[in-house]
Amino acid sequence: MIEEAGRRGMAEWKQVVSEMGAQKFDEIRLSTYRTACKLRYIQKKCNLHLIDVYNVIEAIRDSGLNAVDLSAEVSVLCLENLLSSLFNQLSKRLPTTHVIQPRDSTVLLLGFLLHAAESEGRTRLTVLSVKSMLAVMCGGKLVDKLRYVFSQVSDSAGVMVLSKFDWFLQEALKLPTAVNEGPSFGYSHTSARACFPQQKRVLVNEFLDGILEETPQCLFWLLLTHRLAETENVHHPVSCSYCRNNGMMGFRYRCRRCHNYQLCQDCFWRGNASGSHSNQHQMKEHSSWRSPVGKMKRGLSKTLGCVSSAPPPHPFYPEHPERTLDLSHIVPSKQDEEHRLIARYAARLADTDNTEGSTAVGGLTFDANKQQRLLITQLENKNREILAEIQRIRVEQEACQPNPDKTTANPTLLAELRQLRQRKDELEQRMSTLQESRRELMVQLEGLMKLLKAQAAGSAQSSPSRPITAPGRSAGPSPSHTPLHTHTPSHTPTLTHTPSHTPTHTLTPSHTPTQTAQDSMAGVGGDVQQAFTQGPRRNLCNDLIVAADSITHTMSSLVKELHADEGVEEDERLLNGKNRLN
Repeated sequence: MIEEAGRRGMAEWKQVVSEMGAQKFDEIRLSTYRTACKLRYIQKKCNLHLIDVYNVIEAIRDSGLNAVDLSAEVSVLCLENLLSSLFNQLSKRLPTTHVIQPRDSTVLLLGFLLHAAESEGRTRLTVLSVKSMLAVMCGGKLVDKLRYVFSQVSDSAGVMVLSKFDWFLQEALKLPTAVNEGPSFGYSHTSARACFPQQKRVLVNEFLDGILEETPQCLFWLLLTHRLAETENVHHPVSCSYCRNNGMMGFRYRCRRCHNYQLCQDCFWRGNASGSHSNQHQMKEHSSWRSPVGKMKRGLSKTLGCVSSAPPPHPFYPEHPERTLDLSHIVPSKQDEEHRLIARYAARLADTDNTEGSTAVGGLTFDANKQQRLLITQLENKNREILAEIQRIRVEQEACQPNPDKTTANPTLLAELRQLRQRKDELEQRMSTLQESRRELMVQLEGLMKLLKAQAAGSAQSSPSRPITAPGRSAGPSPSHTPLHTHTPSHTPTLTHTPSHTPTHTLTPSHTPTQTAQDSMAGVGGDVQQAFTQGPRRNLCNDLIVAADSITHTMSSLVKELHADEGVEEDERLLNGKNRLN
């Protein structure tokens, strides 16, 4: 239901329609010019030509429609408030010499938009229809309008959505229909596809090229409306060949067949012709006046190739916004910093002047400065020499050290390293075997110590009844006893240091004891047996110490031999490595 403001707007619109009839726009032969003239008349009647597209965007943002879905319906009251805010802001920006009535402009434009949005007997205004109609009817550059339209019909990735663009055409083409030009520029289902027939992915630059350079037929009136607005104040200082008016305003048309036959826009649009000229002749449209002298200059320049004849293209817009320049490190951010910088430069210049003056007055300051410069030069030379010496020493050290990569890459050295590792493993195994033999000998010595202590205790008890052996009696083996042999374990083949010439003595008592000394010494050979068989009465502790020292000396000799073999092999390996490096 249309509210009271809407009714007043529709009444104003009917009055404007009657005024357009008095302008005789329907007598214009070409539908594109007829539509452009009618829409331009309504634009000026509503004072929309004074409003830029950026003002429209700001008013839409202030009204809250920027955050609403495009398919949401807009009430008449909301639309009236939007238009009222738009014209009130315009009245504040205009100078005092140019006064408008915001209320009258609001009511008139409201009636026109309601009439354009009316379809099938009812009025339905959506957010997209309001944005599209206001963007098309307002003033400003066509490129800016198309960019705003693209922002409404594209997705978040900046690619045009064909369904949204079809919806925009459906709303924008309601404007020609509202001025009774629907048969020529009405909406059809193929209009959107006709604008971009080949392209599947349309970005902002392709969208501008498709509308401006290859304008689709359904949008001819949009471009002509802007051209009409740009040339309506252009003056041509020639007379019309039909109406004989001195001076033409707007477009000027010159016949290509009839010599010096020119028509003003009103005569050409209405098909007026005189003399031998016919409406079937081809006419050229001029939107500006160029003097004959200027034409001669431009023709000469083109002949010489100084000026390009290609029209300037529309500005190319990047797909993503460009980053602003950060000049904080170039230009001081505050004014006081500039003052401090200027003061610092002035002080430096003053110091330079004072130094030059003092040098010119006396020679002492000059000599001192010269000595300081010489000293600095000497120190710098010395520093360079020290750095060169450090570099030389570093190079020599690197040359002396063997290169691990080369050593690794040499197969001969690898083979020697493997042999050395095998030799090392054999020596370690031999060392472990000797350690085990030493442990077994120590266990035997401990057992022998216990036997000697037990024998000493038994001899102390039986000493009165022991017979005395004759000194000249031979110590041969008794047939009733098993002789004592030197015993060497089978797993210790290296214990060959035991003297072979040491005889084995057997004490033959007058009576056979239960366990003789030879039986207790069974399994022990070398220095241990010798320690217990030499002499009639020896100290047992000293004999044990002698035996232990002998074993320790043998083990030390083996360890020294092992280390000596490893040292010789290491020296040979280092010597071979140095020879190969050299």
